[in-house]
Amino acid sequence: MLEKTYNPAEIEAKHYRQWEQANAFAARPESNQKPFTIVIPPPNVTGSLHMGHALNNTLQDVLIRFERMRGRDALWQPGTDHAGIATQMVVERQLDAQGVSRHDLGREEFIRRVWEWKAESGGTITGQLRRLGASCDWARERFTMDEGLSAAVRKTFVELHRQGLIYKDRRLVNWDSKLLTAISDLEVESREVKGYLWYFRYPIDGVPDRHIVVATTRPETMLGDTGVAVHPDDPRFADLIGRHVLLPIVNRRIPIVADEYSDPEKGSGAVKITPAHDFNDFEVGKRHGLEVINVFDQHACINDEAPPDYRGLDRYEAREKVVAAFEHLGLIEKIEPHTHMVPFGDRSGVAIEPWLTEQWYVDAKTLAQKPIEAVKSGRIAIIPESEKRTFFQWMDNIQPWCVSRQLWWGHQIPAWYGPDGHFFVELDEAAAQAAAQAHYGKDVTLTRDTDVLDTWFSSALWPFSTLGWPEQTPDLKRYYPTDVLITGKDILFFWVARMMMMGLHFMQEVPFHTVYLHGLVTDEKGQKMSKSKGNIIDPLELIDKYGADALRFTMASIAAQGRQIKLSTQRVEGNRNFATKLWNATRFCEVNGCKPVPGFDPASCELTLSKWLVSELTQSAARVTEAVEQFRFNDMASELYGFIWGTYCDWYLEFAKPVLQGDDQKAADEIRAVTAWAIDRLLHLLHPIMPFLTEELYEKFIGGKGLLIADRWPELPASLVDQAAQDEIGWLVRIVSDIRAVRSEMNVPAGAVLPLKVREASAETRARLERYAALIQRLARIGEIDANAGAVPQGSVQIVLGEATFALPLADIIDFAAERTRLQKEIGKLDGEIGKIDGKLNNAAFVARAPAEVVDEQRERREEALATKQRLGRALQQLAG
Repeated sequence: MLEKTYNPAEIEAKHYRQWEQANAFAARPESNQKPFTIVIPPPNVTGSLHMGHALNNTLQDVLIRFERMRGRDALWQPGTDHAGIATQMVVERQLDAQGVSRHDLGREEFIRRVWEWKAESGGTITGQLRRLGASCDWARERFTMDEGLSAAVRKTFVELHRQGLIYKDRRLVNWDSKLLTAISDLEVESREVKGYLWYFRYPIDGVPDRHIVVATTRPETMLGDTGVAVHPDDPRFADLIGRHVLLPIVNRRIPIVADEYSDPEKGSGAVKITPAHDFNDFEVGKRHGLEVINVFDQHACINDEAPPDYRGLDRYEAREKVVAAFEHLGLIEKIEPHTHMVPFGDRSGVAIEPWLTEQWYVDAKTLAQKPIEAVKSGRIAIIPESEKRTFFQWMDNIQPWCVSRQLWWGHQIPAWYGPDGHFFVELDEAAAQAAAQAHYGKDVTLTRDTDVLDTWFSSALWPFSTLGWPEQTPDLKRYYPTDVLITGKDILFFWVARMMMMGLHFMQEVPFHTVYLHGLVTDEKGQKMSKSKGNIIDPLELIDKYGADALRFTMASIAAQGRQIKLSTQRVEGNRNFATKLWNATRFCEVNGCKPVPGFDPASCELTLSKWLVSELTQSAARVTEAVEQFRFNDMASELYGFIWGTYCDWYLEFAKPVLQGDDQKAADEIRAVTAWAIDRLLHLLHPIMPFLTEELYEKFIGGKGLLIADRWPELPASLVDQAAQDEIGWLVRIVSDIRAVRSEMNVPAGAVLPLKVREASAETRARLERYAALIQRLARIGEIDANAGAVPQGSVQIVLGEATFALPLADIIDFAAERTRLQKEIGKLDGEIGKIDGKLNNAAFVARAPAEVVDEQRERREEALATKQRLGRALQQLAG
């Protein structure tokens, strides 16, 4: 017998242990089942479970459990990423606490310390994924720096270099002046900063007393200006194009060029061009052949390219000195307060500098061509479809990919330098020595490149390196290409596109057939979660309080394609209540003797109520299956919630009670059998989302059939649908629902028992009223039912259902005039609210400038207000009738 109270904490660890002991998560390469493969987006080895992980891994687990139950050889490939910067920072902080730096230890000892930390603490995230219920094949867990993946990385680098697709170049990168390394765009976060816009006058060379005004938020970079750009169609500057200015302080003569990058509507219409310190300026400089002068060192201090008075100054000190110099020269036009977005390193917290430096690059433009073709041809589907446009925009304009990082932890670049700087890219040092000997004609001392590779480089190989590549393993042949990739849309370019590039280049095949991109999890107001806002929700705390199943169900229910994913603790609590509802319903079945009947055939049911339940469940199961197949996880959750809470618990069990408690033993036995059969099917359908609860109920209520995780997905034939039964019980549900709605909308006291007058009822309706009179009276708080009423009494509210009119006399129960006034007043308030919202949404400037979450919130508020208005309008119309 089930306990009275559902307690997830008691069952979750038990069942996860049971699944692992039964090897229930393992792929079956020896089987003849069709494979189904998902690779996990490898979480950082330093990480702990956050809401993004909870969402992403819930959706993956729903899919893998679903396909496993459908008889596929399901492989969910797990693993973790070495997370270069994040991991190095963790260990460096530990060393700082001991008063030691990595430079004190040296590279080899520092790397040994990192591996030591990884062995002790690197498994935190995988343990937390287990708490979530993730059914990965843990025996196959990989790490982006394990021996096999490291070999794959070296081979990839060497081959791409030999093919001319990896090369060294001097370009701008995102430079972190605290960590002293280049970082990827994903490791840069834009923050709103309140600053100033300085308008500087640059004197025109050869035209006394004439200046061109440029506006800048970064005065210190003017030390590296090598041009001024104006729009070619701006008449204000037409006569200046081709002339030069004399750069104040530096006295450098720089050209005025015509370029569409300059926006006549912004600032002064003229922009200073600093190719070495701005990505856009770098492109303008290339178009016009401008000199590239780097005025910062690696610490973001002024270097020797600037005038002596500025050398060695921190960038912000240099800013103050430049502004003071312009003031002294009388060359400041004006200064305006200005709020703008500034890039910061997400790890270091310092402002990022676009910095000119020599790095290793991948020719992403060439490698992007096959992925573009694969998506266009449909070999790779991107869901939602709206993300394809973004994909093509980025891929068509892709820039060289900087893959080198100035760190110690990571895959060290397999390049060795000779005494004259010539380098040799080889798989190992011995091969490099042989190449050097052939090049120089003698043995020379080689020095290995100290840089490591961007972590996205190794993770780009993930779908095939985890299966044993570069060895041609049986697993690689069986499980590649993978079927589906589920990940956040924010890494479509950083990871997804690069996996496409590498998979198509090295495997000559797409790495996956479908990419499902979900949005970011925000708070209930649509705001990004952050420590500064104090709105971070910890998934582990939610699991502790409400159970993993409640969190998983919430994640699935809010994962609508293309929509923002707003999370609130109240939703998780509500879904814990949903789990409790199913628990109590199963317990009710136990108490009333409902047990699974071996060999029970739902097609054998004779009672209309039984046929209705079988029909509804058959159609619901088909909708659930279709929703998962189409990655509509929210529809899957909504269908299950609606059926279990509404159709099964609120309607069917209420209709079944009189039969279970009645004297007709044959009818009661059938109801008991179909009730238990439905619970069994529902546990199967719900299992992918709520695995712990369903496994416990399956074990306790069904019993003796092994594990639910290993059982087959329900496939109910359409022949089980009985339209006549659905019409009849559907009529009963509708009349009870409509009466309840009238009672609610008219503020009828809960204890009031109302008569029901029915006009123009057909023989079928009268028969139904007779058959179900007791249920209608009990469930809708109805007294006498008059199926042959004549004129409707004054002060009645009418319901039309089919050919009949149902009247509820309310004149003695409520004050019609007061109720009419109340409804009109409420509708008037809603009209005002809808009008205000429409005013905002019809304002193009508001829609264009307001954050997307704010616009979405306004639209949601409008939908809610309109639905409420329509409901109250129906009530008012009924009063008038």
